[in-house]
Amino acid sequence: MTPLHILIIGRHQQIMETVVRLIESQRGWTATGALTDEEAVAIFQQENFDLVLIGGGVEEASEQKLKELFLKKNPAIKIIRHYGGGSGLLFNEIHEAVAETIK
Repeated sequence: MTPLHILIIGRHQQIMETVVRLIESQRGWTATGALTDEEAVAIFQQENFDLVLIGGGVEEASEQKLKELFLKKNPAIKIIRHYGGGSGLLFNEIHEAVAETIK
């Protein structure tokens, strides 16, 4: 499995912890969570991520602002939206995003 470092942005602590745990259960995948836009930007500036996962509760205006900032720093970064739906859907969304990057 391809190593992946994923930044997760969400607004709910318990959901964030669950998503981080699910992602880190996959061999070679690591996750860092951020609950605020400011925290997400600071973390993104300090680390290299392969993927950004935007979760529930993140307002559209915040999502757009974050996308602009992240793409400015790394135009190749993949950014996907995850609304929930269980670990199978989460893993499929991540695999699809990574597969698009490889094409």
